[in-house]
Amino acid sequence: MISSVLVANRGEIACRIFRTCRELGIRTVAVYSDADADALHTRVADTAVRLPGAAPAGTYLRGDRIVKAALASGADAVHPGYGFLSENDGFARAVVDAGLTWIGPPPEAIEAMASKTRAKRLMGLAPLDAAEVTEADLPVLVKAAAGGGGRGMRIVRRLDELPDALEGARAEAASAFGDGEVFVEPYLEHGRHVEVQILADTHGTVWPLGTRDCSLQRRHQKVVEEAPAPGIGEELTKELHALSVRAARAVSYVGAGTVEFLVADGRAHFLEMNTRLQVEHPVTEAVFGLDLVAGQIRVAEGHALESDPPRPRGHAIEARLYAEDPAHGWAPQTGTLHRLAVPDGVRLDTGYTDGDTIGVHYDAMLAKVVAHAPTRAEAIRRLAGALESAAIHGPVTNRDLLVRSLRHEEFTAARMDTGFYDRHLAGLTEPAPDPYAPLAAALADARSRSRFGGWRNLPSQPQAKRYEMAGEEHEVRYRYTREGLAADGVRVVHADAGLVVLEVDGVRRTFEVCRYGDQVHVNTVRLTALPRFPDPASQLAPGSLVAPMPGTVVKIADGLTEGATVQAGQGLIWLEAMKMQHQISAPATGTLTALHAEPGRQVEPGMLLAVVQTP
Repeated sequence: MISSVLVANRGEIACRIFRTCRELGIRTVAVYSDADADALHTRVADTAVRLPGAAPAGTYLRGDRIVKAALASGADAVHPGYGFLSENDGFARAVVDAGLTWIGPPPEAIEAMASKTRAKRLMGLAPLDAAEVTEADLPVLVKAAAGGGGRGMRIVRRLDELPDALEGARAEAASAFGDGEVFVEPYLEHGRHVEVQILADTHGTVWPLGTRDCSLQRRHQKVVEEAPAPGIGEELTKELHALSVRAARAVSYVGAGTVEFLVADGRAHFLEMNTRLQVEHPVTEAVFGLDLVAGQIRVAEGHALESDPPRPRGHAIEARLYAEDPAHGWAPQTGTLHRLAVPDGVRLDTGYTDGDTIGVHYDAMLAKVVAHAPTRAEAIRRLAGALESAAIHGPVTNRDLLVRSLRHEEFTAARMDTGFYDRHLAGLTEPAPDPYAPLAAALADARSRSRFGGWRNLPSQPQAKRYEMAGEEHEVRYRYTREGLAADGVRVVHADAGLVVLEVDGVRRTFEVCRYGDQVHVNTVRLTALPRFPDPASQLAPGSLVAPMPGTVVKIADGLTEGATVQAGQGLIWLEAMKMQHQISAPATGTLTALHAEPGRQVEPGMLLAVVQTP
């Protein structure tokens, strides 16, 4: 019997595993980098062991340090979570060799399937030879052989893009997984990403647990997942299950895993097998009434599964909430998460709590929100409603994108595919700000600053405040009267520092207002309070390229120097942040008149990197 589990991971998945361990009466051990010293997973574990440093390569990817931490803390088992070392057979062997229980598949199974190239050959498939790719093969996908999460992947549509794609994918894969091997495969433009959750024991039983659809993806990383996959008929489901069980038996698989496919033209194309727990496992748990982490632990203890899995019921959908700006290249965001609260009736898996800091070193996912209902339509409505009314105060997030995606006609009709955001991103990120949010913010601020509630014997001169909302500046005016605060075109029913009620054309609207420095949240709208008079020194020259996020400069375009001619859209500078590379491109054709970036330099948001002057 396992009595103490060290989770070789961080954030949301560590907290989720700890939750099950507590329910089972198992002691928990966390490992943490210096950047995670105050992280939620560090705080909630029974014991925590420091991994000196901040970068993944020296902390969560150091299997030797993690094994030492397990032994020092008295843990008798290790759970790898997902990402980092979860699919590293060398780490699994080191855990077993240290006399600890490995809560995962045998190292031999990981070795066989962790490399996507080996997995394809095991299933009778073979990747393309990068040196032999021709125009007829395009488009192709360059893909990391190890790991997952969309890292180390590039779509190539022109042959001259292939060398840079290979180089960039190798660098990103090496940084994220410690393995820079990549391969090339055909890219199917309009396929659906469908997968099968499996759970296998040491007694020969393999459960295929329904299907999941994960087609809504950005940068090849899943955003919305659901179970069961809609529109997948009984015959195709049987084929997917059979292929998944075949893959598991081929490597004597034990524990939880996922077999992934691309479904196109009614056919299943094998992609890979993830020899770990998936990020989206909660939707399968909801539909089958299972705790997959508890199942992993029981299997690791040698218990046998029942001959047949539980029967599925209803439909579940999960949305990944990211600190990122979808309208500006999915740029990750950092800062303080002042508040994170979702309504009752949905599941929230997160590694953050109010007041935590979202840093630059790791993935930008804040939480997973999961809804389960008798039907798909009800699950969509429940999840979209919960996200829409959630209080998420802090950096920009993808919350609005998620709500609009769930309500998009292609999604509600189950006609989505992996190209969904390529087609619809512009419309899904079109600003739709609340025109009364700036006024509510101004009235709440006026109340918070007034000692006597704003009452005046005679009407005052109009007061003005400026706010930035959805990239545009808004100026609002109000005044103090004998009846209190007033504004043209509306009736101020109530106003205090945290709550404003306005009546517009006979309809009352309520606004909850929270302010953190110059950042103001009015219901679900995020505003920035602007100074009364703009600072002339803050204006940048036309053509200035600034860092959209904190990160590290990892590459400058070959031969790029001041005075060089650059083309519109040409990649100039590459930043690495939150384990992803981000390209800074020339905004127009012109001359590079200034270059302030160099490889290895740490940059902050808004820092000037280069200037491109147009004729």
